[in-house]
Amino acid sequence: MQTVLLLLPDFSLILLGAAIRRWMHLGDHFWSGVEKLVYFILFPALLVNAIMRTQLDLGAALPLLATAFAAMAGGMLLGLLPRVFLQVPALSFASIYQCAYRFNSYIALAVAGMLFGRPGIATMGLVVGAAVPFANLVSVWMLARHGEIGLWREVARNPLIWATAGGFLLNLAGFLPPPPLQAFLGRLADASIALGLIAVGAALRLDGTAGLRLLSGWLLAVKLLALPLIAIAVGRAVGLSGLNFQIAVLFAAMPTASSAYILAMRMGGDGRSVAWLISASTLLAMLSLPLWAAWLIG
Repeated sequence: MQTVLLLLPDFSLILLGAAIRRWMHLGDHFWSGVEKLVYFILFPALLVNAIMRTQLDLGAALPLLATAFAAMAGGMLLGLLPRVFLQVPALSFASIYQCAYRFNSYIALAVAGMLFGRPGIATMGLVVGAAVPFANLVSVWMLARHGEIGLWREVARNPLIWATAGGFLLNLAGFLPPPPLQAFLGRLADASIALGLIAVGAALRLDGTAGLRLLSGWLLAVKLLALPLIAIAVGRAVGLSGLNFQIAVLFAAMPTASSAYILAMRMGGDGRSVAWLISASTLLAMLSLPLWAAWLIG
């Protein structure tokens, strides 16, 4: 119950975003602007601020990243299994396949900060920054035959990657921001969590494409159940402990990224089914994440 109460503010912001979109009728243009503000300005500021000011253990980072990547790879392999048994249109499968391994960075950083403070944000930021290119590479590769989007251009334009790299370099250089700059970044970081989670809630959609329910159920089970179990097994095998172990498991337990819908739509995929899977995984994660967090903390 204590863990549920810790995570309740974050989940309440998601539900608030859904309510605002439903009843305030602000329009798609408004929400598109909010998502761009969070993605390109506020969340990068959060990552730079947290990573730059936290003492990092480079030796412990390699097992942490290995665990996170192993969990994602497990999701990719398990996500492919239904192709053996089910007849699914190639484009639809390529679209929703992302939901087996992609992760919501907004929720990941919010939960890490709520449970573990600035060290949690910095550690999760390192994982997110390293995993984003890998997730994008695989997702774009699967959809590449159906679109004309440039793979490396998408990776190079990702602000989370640049923010993580920038914060890491400033940390290694021993840079200490002057108080005005520190306060400025802090204000942006504070705004990022609330607006990011509200944007997640506003993006919830519950009308999927008929005929993909069995496959969707499998992908949800892979993302919310199998990946955390893989992270636990791999993390213990490589000797992870403490905060790094907790962050690795929580990272694996995250719901699917909202950006999976954007990518599917931009590359001519089945956006409707992806939107349903993102929404279902987010709502189910409101139940599963407190359980994983309680086990890790307890």
